[in-house]
Amino acid sequence: MKRRTFLTAATAALATPQILRASAGVPFELMEHLRPREVRVQKKYGFEPGQLVVTLQAHYLYHMHDERTATRYGVATGKEGLNFRGNAVIGRKVEWPSWRPTQEMIERNPGYARYANGMPGGPNNPLGSRALYLYQDGRDTLFRIHGTNTPQSIGTPSSNGCIRMLNEHVEHLYTRIPLGTKVTVM
Repeated sequence: MKRRTFLTAATAALATPQILRASAGVPFELMEHLRPREVRVQKKYGFEPGQLVVTLQAHYLYHMHDERTATRYGVATGKEGLNFRGNAVIGRKVEWPSWRPTQEMIERNPGYARYANGMPGGPNNPLGSRALYLYQDGRDTLFRIHGTNTPQSIGTPSSNGCIRMLNEHVEHLYTRIPLGTKVTVM
């Protein structure tokens, strides 16, 4: 069995109880390993205080406090082949952002065409309550770190490439992240 196949299957197995509970009308509860917690980070990675680091395969976002400690949040990441990877900065921050699917998203899911002119911010909006926009060289990458109206997706590869967080978690992060914050997605 290939490592990627194993990791995908393991992630799906871990997510299945959440999805089943959500479909049965049971109140959502984030699995323990995806809840925010302070963690130690190996200094050898050289991350900077304040930096955000996203590990796509593990479904975690780290907000670095200093070279050795961070708050770790569980996140949802993009489906295979849709993820942003690399370095960026937070170039824009928006409360209750509007959403407009990209042309590529509409091609993959024609149902998104009804939102081609945009969807206003609010509780039904897929970007949730806050969005942090990733920029490279002063240009919007079209990738975001944002809230979600599907909390059961946290811990899975389920988005169109953006990094999803629970609304309460992205709201907490939003107040602590200034424009220009460095983001590394790997």
